Amino acid sequence: MIRLILALLIPWFVFFTMGKLVQGILCLILQLTLIGWIPAAIWAVYTLSQYNTDKKISELKNG
Repeated sequence: MIRLILALLIPWFVFFTMGKLVQGILCLILQLTLIGWIPAAIWAVYTLSQYNTDKKISELKNG
């Protein structure tokens, strides 16, 4: 839940918390433009949902 809020407010930070540094830097560059903030937030929320899904699938396979 906290990562979702961060994805909307500080999209680039979410990528750094997931260990995706290059995507985080690209998102930060996109976010620096006011128009790019909305696509950056959408991108962060989408990536976060994929990350959570991949994490759940991995847990099911391992245990």
